[in-house]
Amino acid sequence: MSDTMTMVEAINLALRSEMQRDDTVVILGEDVGVNGGVFRATVGLREAFGIKRVLDTPLAETMIAGLSVGMAAQGLKPVAEIQFMGFIFPTMEHLICHAARLRHRTRGRLHCPMVLRVPFGGGIHAPEHHSESTEALFAHIPGLRVVIPSSPARAYGLLLAAIRNPDPVLFMEPKRIYRLNAQPVEDNGKALPLDSCYTLREGNNITLISWGAMIKETLEAADQLAKQGVSCEVIDVVTLNPIDHQTMLASVAKTGRCVIIHEAPKSCAVGAEISATLAERGLLNLQAPINRVTGYDTIMPYYRMEDHYLPNTADILDAVKATLEFS
Repeated sequence: MSDTMTMVEAINLALRSEMQRDDTVVILGEDVGVNGGVFRATVGLREAFGIKRVLDTPLAETMIAGLSVGMAAQGLKPVAEIQFMGFIFPTMEHLICHAARLRHRTRGRLHCPMVLRVPFGGGIHAPEHHSESTEALFAHIPGLRVVIPSSPARAYGLLLAAIRNPDPVLFMEPKRIYRLNAQPVEDNGKALPLDSCYTLREGNNITLISWGAMIKETLEAADQLAKQGVSCEVIDVVTLNPIDHQTMLASVAKTGRCVIIHEAPKSCAVGAEISATLAERGLLNLQAPINRVTGYDTIMPYYRMEDHYLPNTADILDAVKATLEFS
Protein backbone atom coordinates (compact mmCIF):
# COMPACT_ATOMS: atom_id res chain seq x y z
CA MET A 1 0.00 0.00 0.00
CA SER A 2 1.33 3.45 -0.94
CA ASP A 3 1.19 6.56 1.22
CA THR A 4 1.49 10.07 -0.18
CA MET A 5 4.54 11.82 1.22
CA THR A 6 7.16 14.49 0.63
CA MET A 7 10.81 13.82 -0.13
CA VAL A 8 11.96 14.39 3.45
CA GLU A 9 9.28 11.98 4.67
CA ALA A 10 10.37 9.41 2.06
CA ILE A 11 13.96 9.71 3.28
CA ASN A 12 12.80 9.13 6.84
CA LEU A 13 10.79 6.12 5.67
CA ALA A 14 13.80 4.63 3.87
CA LEU A 15 15.99 5.04 6.94
CA ARG A 16 13.37 3.46 9.18
CA SER A 17 12.76 0.60 6.75
CA GLU A 18 16.44 -0.26 6.39
CA MET A 19 17.11 0.01 10.12
CA GLN A 20 14.34 -2.50 10.73
CA ARG A 21 15.72 -4.84 8.08
CA ASP A 22 19.40 -4.58 8.99
CA ASP A 23 20.57 -4.06 12.56
CA THR A 24 24.05 -3.00 11.41
CA VAL A 25 22.65 0.31 10.10
CA VAL A 26 23.55 3.16 12.44
CA ILE A 27 22.61 6.84 12.10
CA LEU A 28 24.85 9.61 13.39
CA GLY A 29 25.22 13.36 13.09
CA GLU A 30 24.52 16.70 14.69
CA ASP A 31 21.00 16.86 16.18
CA VAL A 32 19.81 13.74 14.34
CA GLY A 33 18.53 12.08 17.52
CA VAL A 34 16.67 14.23 20.03
CA ASN A 35 15.73 16.91 17.49
CA GLY A 36 15.24 14.59 14.53
CA GLY A 37 17.61 16.56 12.31
CA VAL A 38 17.54 20.19 11.25
CA PHE A 39 15.06 19.30 8.47
CA ARG A 40 13.40 16.51 10.52
CA ALA A 41 14.64 13.78 8.20
CA THR A 42 15.45 11.52 11.18
CA VAL A 43 12.51 12.41 13.39
CA GLY A 44 11.25 9.50 15.51
CA LEU A 45 14.17 7.19 14.75
CA ARG A 46 15.89 7.61 18.13
CA GLU A 47 12.66 6.68 19.89
CA ALA A 48 12.21 3.65 17.63
CA PHE A 49 15.77 2.28 17.65
CA GLY A 50 17.46 3.71 20.74
CA ILE A 51 20.51 5.81 21.47
CA LYS A 52 23.00 3.13 20.40
CA ARG A 53 21.74 3.21 16.80
CA VAL A 54 20.84 6.91 16.47
CA LEU A 55 23.78 8.94 17.79
CA ASP A 56 23.81 12.68 18.42
CA THR A 57 27.38 13.84 17.81
CA PRO A 58 29.28 17.00 18.70
CA LEU A 59 29.51 19.80 16.12
CA ALA A 60 32.53 18.18 14.50
CA GLU A 61 32.20 17.17 10.85
CA THR A 62 35.75 15.80 10.71
CA MET A 63 34.91 13.44 13.56
CA ILE A 64 31.59 12.40 11.97
CA ALA A 65 33.32 11.39 8.74
CA GLY A 66 36.24 9.67 10.46
CA LEU A 67 33.98 7.77 12.82
CA SER A 68 31.86 6.65 9.87
CA VAL A 69 34.88 5.28 8.02
CA GLY A 70 35.93 3.35 11.13
CA MET A 71 32.44 1.95 11.70
CA ALA A 72 32.13 0.90 8.05
CA ALA A 73 35.50 -0.85 8.08
CA GLN A 74 34.45 -2.88 11.11
CA GLY A 75 31.11 -4.26 9.94
CA LEU A 76 28.58 -1.49 10.56
CA LYS A 77 26.68 0.55 7.96
CA PRO A 78 26.79 4.15 9.17
CA VAL A 79 24.45 6.72 7.66
CA ALA A 80 25.87 10.07 8.71
CA GLU A 81 24.28 13.48 8.23
CA ILE A 82 26.07 16.74 7.51
CA GLN A 83 23.55 19.46 8.27
CA PHE A 84 24.32 21.62 5.23
CA MET A 85 26.55 21.20 2.17
CA GLY A 86 28.58 24.21 3.24
CA PHE A 87 29.78 22.29 6.31
CA ILE A 88 31.08 19.30 4.36
CA PHE A 89 34.61 20.54 3.71
CA PRO A 90 36.12 19.25 6.99
CA THR A 91 35.01 15.75 5.94
CA MET A 92 36.92 15.76 2.67
CA GLU A 93 40.17 14.23 3.96
CA HIS A 94 38.31 11.19 5.33
CA LEU A 95 36.07 10.87 2.25
CA ILE A 96 38.83 11.25 -0.33
CA CYS A 97 41.86 9.76 1.40
CA HIS A 98 40.17 6.93 3.27
CA ALA A 99 36.54 6.11 2.41
CA ALA A 100 36.98 6.24 -1.37
CA ARG A 101 40.30 4.33 -1.27
CA LEU A 102 39.71 1.69 1.39
CA ARG A 103 38.75 -1.13 -0.98
CA HIS A 104 41.69 -0.39 -3.28
CA ARG A 105 44.15 0.18 -0.45
CA THR A 106 43.37 -3.19 1.15
CA ARG A 107 43.07 -5.01 -2.21
CA GLY A 108 39.45 -5.82 -1.43
CA ARG A 109 40.03 -7.09 2.10
CA LEU A 110 38.03 -4.18 3.53
CA HIS A 111 35.35 -1.99 2.06
CA CYS A 112 33.46 1.06 3.25
CA PRO A 113 29.65 0.77 3.22
CA MET A 114 28.91 4.25 4.52
CA VAL A 115 26.44 6.90 3.40
CA LEU A 116 26.93 10.62 3.98
CA ARG A 117 23.62 12.48 3.66
CA VAL A 118 23.93 16.16 2.78
CA PRO A 119 21.17 18.74 2.20
CA PHE A 120 22.38 21.08 -0.55
CA GLY A 121 21.42 23.81 -2.99
CA GLY A 122 19.64 27.13 -2.87
CA GLY A 123 16.05 28.23 -2.81
CA ILE A 124 15.17 28.24 0.89
CA HIS A 125 16.50 31.71 1.83
CA ALA A 126 19.29 30.28 3.96
CA PRO A 127 22.29 32.34 5.09
CA GLU A 128 25.85 32.03 3.80
CA HIS A 129 27.41 28.52 3.69
CA HIS A 130 23.99 26.91 3.45
CA SER A 131 23.14 27.07 -0.27
CA GLU A 132 26.12 25.74 -2.22
CA SER A 133 25.92 23.17 -5.02
CA THR A 134 29.43 21.73 -4.98
CA GLU A 135 28.67 18.25 -6.29
CA ALA A 136 31.46 18.49 -8.88
CA LEU A 137 34.09 18.49 -6.13
CA PHE A 138 33.03 14.98 -5.12
CA ALA A 139 32.02 13.62 -8.52
CA HIS A 140 35.71 13.99 -9.44
CA ILE A 141 36.78 11.42 -6.82
CA PRO A 142 37.17 7.81 -8.00
CA GLY A 143 35.61 5.34 -5.57
CA LEU A 144 33.02 7.79 -4.21
CA ARG A 145 29.47 7.57 -5.55
CA VAL A 146 27.51 10.81 -5.76
CA VAL A 147 23.73 10.31 -5.85
CA ILE A 148 21.04 13.02 -6.05
CA PRO A 149 17.29 12.21 -5.92
CA SER A 150 14.69 14.49 -7.46
CA SER A 151 11.40 13.07 -6.15
CA PRO A 152 10.06 11.33 -3.03
CA ALA A 153 9.81 7.90 -4.68
CA ARG A 154 13.32 8.09 -6.09
CA ALA A 155 14.66 9.35 -2.77
CA TYR A 156 13.22 6.28 -1.04
CA GLY A 157 14.56 3.73 -3.51
CA LEU A 158 17.93 5.37 -4.06
CA LEU A 159 18.62 5.75 -0.33
CA LEU A 160 17.91 2.06 0.21
CA ALA A 161 20.37 1.27 -2.60
CA ALA A 162 22.97 3.64 -1.15
CA ILE A 163 22.80 2.04 2.30
CA ARG A 164 23.10 -1.45 0.82
CA ASN A 165 26.02 -0.50 -1.41
CA PRO A 166 29.38 -1.89 -0.23
CA ASP A 167 31.22 1.33 -1.07
CA PRO A 168 30.82 4.93 0.15
CA VAL A 169 27.95 7.03 -1.19
CA LEU A 170 27.51 10.78 -0.92
CA PHE A 171 23.72 11.15 -0.90
CA MET A 172 22.96 14.77 -1.73
CA GLU A 173 19.43 15.91 -0.92
CA PRO A 174 18.10 19.04 -2.71
CA LYS A 175 16.52 20.82 0.20
CA ARG A 176 14.48 23.20 -1.97
CA ILE A 177 12.23 20.26 -2.88
CA TYR A 178 12.20 18.54 0.53
CA ARG A 179 8.56 19.55 0.98
CA LEU A 180 7.72 21.03 -2.41
CA ASN A 181 5.36 18.27 -3.49
CA ALA A 182 4.18 14.85 -2.45
CA GLN A 183 3.62 11.59 -4.30
CA PRO A 184 2.69 8.00 -3.46
CA VAL A 185 5.61 6.03 -2.01
CA GLU A 186 5.28 2.35 -1.22
CA ASP A 187 7.36 1.01 1.65
CA ASN A 188 8.20 -2.18 -0.22
CA GLY A 189 11.94 -2.33 0.55
CA LYS A 190 12.80 -2.23 -3.16
CA ALA A 191 15.98 -0.34 -4.00
CA LEU A 192 16.32 1.57 -7.25
CA PRO A 193 19.43 0.97 -9.37
CA LEU A 194 22.37 3.28 -8.87
CA ASP A 195 24.67 4.39 -11.69
CA SER A 196 21.75 4.81 -14.11
CA CYS A 197 19.99 7.82 -15.61
CA TYR A 198 16.20 7.96 -15.51
CA THR A 199 14.27 9.05 -18.60
CA LEU A 200 11.38 10.98 -17.09
CA ARG A 201 9.82 11.98 -20.40
CA GLU A 202 10.18 10.63 -23.93
CA GLY A 203 10.71 13.09 -26.77
CA ASN A 204 12.05 13.53 -30.30
CA ASN A 205 13.10 17.17 -30.83
CA ILE A 206 15.55 17.93 -28.03
CA THR A 207 17.10 16.31 -24.94
CA LEU A 208 16.98 18.14 -21.60
CA ILE A 209 19.45 16.80 -19.03
CA SER A 210 19.33 17.78 -15.36
CA TRP A 211 19.34 16.48 -11.77
CA GLY A 212 18.18 17.35 -8.28
CA ALA A 213 15.93 20.34 -7.69
CA MET A 214 16.32 21.66 -11.24
CA ILE A 215 14.29 18.71 -12.52
CA LYS A 216 11.23 20.70 -11.42
CA GLU A 217 11.96 23.63 -13.75
CA THR A 218 13.12 21.28 -16.49
CA LEU A 219 9.81 19.41 -16.49
CA GLU A 220 7.90 22.70 -16.36
CA ALA A 221 9.78 23.86 -19.45
CA ALA A 222 9.07 20.56 -21.20
CA ASP A 223 5.35 20.94 -20.44
CA GLN A 224 5.29 24.46 -21.89
CA LEU A 225 7.26 23.40 -24.96
CA ALA A 226 4.90 20.49 -25.57
CA LYS A 227 2.05 23.01 -25.96
CA GLN A 228 4.15 24.69 -28.66
CA GLY A 229 4.69 21.44 -30.51
CA VAL A 230 8.23 20.80 -29.22
CA SER A 231 8.82 17.24 -28.01
CA CYS A 232 11.40 17.16 -25.19
CA GLU A 233 13.13 14.11 -23.79
CA VAL A 234 13.91 14.74 -20.11
CA ILE A 235 16.73 12.83 -18.43
CA ASP A 236 17.43 12.81 -14.69
CA VAL A 237 21.13 11.99 -14.29
CA VAL A 238 20.69 10.87 -10.62
CA THR A 239 24.19 9.37 -10.14
CA LEU A 240 26.90 11.91 -10.93
CA ASN A 241 29.74 9.49 -10.30
CA PRO A 242 29.85 7.14 -12.10
CA ILE A 243 27.76 8.75 -14.85
CA ASP A 244 25.55 6.72 -17.15
CA HIS A 245 26.70 8.36 -20.39
CA GLN A 246 25.11 5.69 -22.58
CA THR A 247 21.53 6.75 -21.81
CA MET A 248 22.32 10.36 -22.67
CA LEU A 249 24.19 9.43 -25.85
CA ALA A 250 21.26 7.31 -27.00
CA SER A 251 18.87 10.18 -26.34
CA VAL A 252 20.96 12.71 -28.24
CA ALA A 253 21.31 10.25 -31.12
CA LYS A 254 17.50 10.36 -31.33
CA THR A 255 16.89 14.09 -30.84
CA GLY A 256 20.07 15.66 -32.23
CA ARG A 257 20.00 18.54 -29.76
CA CYS A 258 20.72 18.96 -26.05
CA VAL A 259 20.40 21.45 -23.21
CA ILE A 260 22.01 20.69 -19.81
CA ILE A 261 20.53 22.37 -16.72
CA HIS A 262 22.03 22.66 -13.23
CA GLU A 263 22.24 25.29 -10.49
CA ALA A 264 25.94 24.85 -9.72
CA PRO A 265 28.40 27.34 -11.25
CA LYS A 266 29.12 26.74 -14.92
CA SER A 267 32.89 26.30 -14.94
CA CYS A 268 34.27 22.79 -14.25
CA ALA A 269 30.80 21.52 -13.31
CA VAL A 270 29.30 18.10 -13.95
CA GLY A 271 27.41 19.62 -16.87
CA ALA A 272 30.74 20.36 -18.53
CA GLU A 273 31.76 16.70 -18.21
CA ILE A 274 28.48 15.56 -19.74
CA SER A 275 28.84 18.08 -22.55
CA ALA A 276 32.40 16.96 -23.28
CA THR A 277 31.41 13.30 -23.43
CA LEU A 278 28.46 14.01 -25.74
CA ALA A 279 30.81 15.96 -28.02
CA GLU A 280 33.53 13.29 -27.94
CA ARG A 281 31.28 10.28 -28.50
CA GLY A 282 28.15 11.73 -30.09
CA LEU A 283 29.31 14.67 -32.19
CA LEU A 284 28.06 13.24 -35.48
CA ASN A 285 24.56 12.98 -34.05
CA LEU A 286 24.41 16.61 -32.95
CA GLN A 287 22.59 19.10 -35.14
CA ALA A 288 23.41 22.08 -32.91
CA PRO A 289 25.94 23.01 -30.23
CA ILE A 290 25.15 21.75 -26.73
CA ASN A 291 23.69 24.52 -24.59
CA ARG A 292 23.97 24.89 -20.81
CA VAL A 293 21.70 26.67 -18.32
CA THR A 294 23.54 27.04 -15.02
CA GLY A 295 24.26 29.13 -11.97
CA TYR A 296 26.88 31.86 -12.22
CA ASP A 297 30.60 31.56 -11.58
CA THR A 298 30.18 33.52 -8.38
CA ILE A 299 29.72 32.76 -4.72
CA MET A 300 26.09 31.89 -3.97
CA PRO A 301 24.48 35.21 -2.92
CA TYR A 302 22.39 35.94 0.13
CA TYR A 303 18.70 35.16 -0.13
CA ARG A 304 17.64 38.55 -1.55
CA MET A 305 19.61 37.77 -4.72
CA GLU A 306 18.95 34.04 -4.72
CA ASP A 307 16.22 34.15 -7.36
CA HIS A 308 18.55 36.05 -9.69
CA TYR A 309 21.22 33.38 -9.29
CA LEU A 310 19.15 30.23 -9.68
CA PRO A 311 18.20 29.17 -13.23
CA ASN A 312 14.47 29.29 -13.92
CA THR A 313 11.97 27.94 -16.40
CA ALA A 314 12.26 31.00 -18.64
CA ASP A 315 16.03 30.51 -18.88
CA ILE A 316 15.50 26.93 -20.02
CA LEU A 317 12.92 27.98 -22.60
CA ASP A 318 15.32 30.58 -24.00
CA ALA A 319 18.13 28.01 -24.25
CA VAL A 320 15.86 25.49 -25.97
CA LYS A 321 14.68 28.13 -28.46
CA ALA A 322 18.25 29.11 -29.31
CA THR A 323 19.26 25.47 -29.74
CA LEU A 324 16.30 24.66 -31.96
CA GLU A 325 16.90 27.73 -34.13
CA PHE A 326 20.53 26.84 -34.78
CA SER A 327 20.99 25.72 -38.36
